Amino acid sequence: MAINQTMKPDPICCPPAEPQPHTKIQGLEGPEADDELAKLAKAIGHPARVRILRMLSLKEARVCSQIVDELPLAQSTVSEHLRILKDAGLIRSSQDGPRIGYCINYDTLRKLKALVAII
Repeated sequence: MAINQTMKPDPICCPPAEPQPHTKIQGLEGPEADDELAKLAKAIGHPARVRILRMLSLKEARVCSQIVDELPLAQSTVSEHLRILKDAGLIRSSQDGPRIGYCINYDTLRKLKALVAII
């Protein structure tokens, strides 16, 4: 999955997180890192959640109804997958009236990639 931070932010999503390209990711080994990797791996441990991350990587933000339209799943199921991804910190959300926009949290995605790379 490519990390794309060159796209303009969609107003429905959260303000863009400031990229930290020179910040070293701390704590890549030890029990806390193992726990974090397990939590993140569980969050991406379902094909629908991987698909949601891929969809969000292609467009800065999407509302739940747009995600539902692209998946063969009920709205309640998509909402649960979004909750799991958000609880793990892999996505962020922002509400604009009745709409909730979702976008990738690139800092957490970078940390996941770093944690997996040291296995």
